[in-house]
Amino acid sequence: MARKSNPKKRRTGGPQGSVVVIGLGRFGRALALELIDEDTEVLGIDENAEVVQSVSGSLTHAVRADSTKEDALRQLGVHEFDRAVVAIGTDLEASILTASLLISFGIENVWAKAISKAHGRILTQLGVHHVVYPEHDMGQRVAHLVRGRMLDYIEFEDDFAMVKTNPPADIIGLPLSNSAVRTRHGITVVAIKRPGEGFTYATPETVVEADDTIIIAGRTRATERFSELQ
Repeated sequence: MARKSNPKKRRTGGPQGSVVVIGLGRFGRALALELIDEDTEVLGIDENAEVVQSVSGSLTHAVRADSTKEDALRQLGVHEFDRAVVAIGTDLEASILTASLLISFGIENVWAKAISKAHGRILTQLGVHHVVYPEHDMGQRVAHLVRGRMLDYIEFEDDFAMVKTNPPADIIGLPLSNSAVRTRHGITVVAIKRPGEGFTYATPETVVEADDTIIIAGRTRATERFSELQ
């Protein structure tokens, strides 16, 4: 049975602190359950009673409430949380009003889901600290995986990415210091994994073998080009 706690108790923003997740659709529910799996207490809020009932046994606390109403959020102690996520997607008005209230509460870290650039721009203008585009980001990530030889792909801000891939022929059998991979390809080999072993940090002396899996880092386009080498 899920642990119950008083959501009005002051939370800390540390790894074991609590998070309020508003909007328990596919994205919000998946996020909330992942936080629970990581031993983070979660107050889940949604206006749909059936949705709340479906997660009531899984989250620390789940309640039905209209998140666009300040009194409703204050009664739940939302203003005392340090971290909050607005996972409302299709109802733009509710998303924007909810985010505005969280910002007005002075919550230190507010994340909000955006379904379009315009939506995200409004959230940013409201003062939301972290705007995420889950559908767009996942579509972009999958496109990279489908198109090339990437095994996994993460893109960060400022045109920087990390990619898990197999090594191309021109660096196999050479220590990384002799392969000139950074000079020739504009990427850095960060870690390497031998078959049957775990990942370890790569060093200049590391010799890459054909069956290895490597993690590289660099400008997005450079990592894409490198992963497409045969």
